Amino acid sequence: MKKIIVIGGGFAGLNVVRALQKMPVEILVIDKLNYHQFQPLFYQVATARLEASSISFPLRKIFQQYKNVHFRLATVKTIDTAQQKVLCDVGAYDYDELIIAAGCTTSFFGNEEIEKYALPMKSIPEALALRNQILSNFEQALEVQPENLKPYMNIVVVGGGPTGVELAGALAEMKNNILPKDYPDMDFSALEIYLLEGGPHLLGPMSDASHHHSKIYLEQLGVKVRTETIVKNYDGATVYLANGDEIQTRQLIWAAGVQGNTFAGLPEFTKARGNRIIVDRFNQVKGLENVYAIGDIAYMETPLYPKGHPQVANVANGQGKLLGKNLCKSSKNSWQEYEYKDQGSMATVGKKKAVVDLPKMSFQGRFAWFFWMFLHLMLILSVRNKLMIFINWMIGYFTNDSSLRLIIAPSKKQGRESKPKNDLVSV
Repeated sequence: MKKIIVIGGGFAGLNVVRALQKMPVEILVIDKLNYHQFQPLFYQVATARLEASSISFPLRKIFQQYKNVHFRLATVKTIDTAQQKVLCDVGAYDYDELIIAAGCTTSFFGNEEIEKYALPMKSIPEALALRNQILSNFEQALEVQPENLKPYMNIVVVGGGPTGVELAGALAEMKNNILPKDYPDMDFSALEIYLLEGGPHLLGPMSDASHHHSKIYLEQLGVKVRTETIVKNYDGATVYLANGDEIQTRQLIWAAGVQGNTFAGLPEFTKARGNRIIVDRFNQVKGLENVYAIGDIAYMETPLYPKGHPQVANVANGQGKLLGKNLCKSSKNSWQEYEYKDQGSMATVGKKKAVVDLPKMSFQGRFAWFFWMFLHLMLILSVRNKLMIFINWMIGYFTNDSSLRLIIAPSKKQGRESKPKNDLVSV
């Protein structure tokens, strides 16, 4: 029986597995996490609006009904395309067809200082760490002398895409509605939230109306929006801007760029900018016969998208579904080329404030906010998670509050190794 390995349990990986589940093949899904995570709502975990479990779903639960699908919790170290093996920290696995759907991670553009001190938000653990940092910061600020308080009362978000805009808006609502009640002995009028964007507009790929309204909404909430502003460095205490300005802060949240999660062993000629993997219109990796890449990590040039597709869920879903359908066909001559149909984009800024761009129309405000909530709720995997998110959103809508502001840090005690040692790979 043909063996197919899928690396990654995100949108792209799940969709290709679903398309292949009834085929006479053996599928092995490998992921370093044992759950699927809904990335568009990471910022709500970071700002204590949702629990991590509400936007996560166990991969083994998803695959329970798939008789030909197996799962391994492992970190991929090397891909040996000559021997057709995937070498992980727990062992090595053979494949006949390999599908790479490993997604992306944060890019710090080579700045080691920023990488060392900034707070990323590209996974559930990072979102939880960010929540802990934000809440701990204010607990510590209670004991700080007034002359030393400024770094505690500045929060800087770098990146004016949907993640940065949504996070800045959520933080501003915390400042306005929640923090003064939690900390009655602190003056939050001094708390400043900055959103820094290197380009001329927020939400760059969206419409002019969305650019305009997103900035207006954020400024109404009290966010200091600075466009055409480049962060030069950050030392953990001060943000240094390219124009010479400085901002004192203990919290720099980095939402400015992403890069692909690539692996050792792939030839250099397969790699494009941003650590993405070059594929053809069938998502086959350049120069490799039986290796495919889908989703955020795939770089596919088409007449409509000569610089590659946007790294969004719609592309990942579409490429996963189509590759699965193509692999089900007996002959590659009947394979269908991938063509992305832009279904629009959106971002929420705060309560009753959102912007939505659809292919033939654009709208903003309260209706856009309800539209954003409905669409994201429908994309959540399980009925239980949908219900939990809906309940939390309704409580937040009527009370402007949540009860999830818990600082839950990992234990410092070192437990036993959870994975057996393996001599196949040197780390």
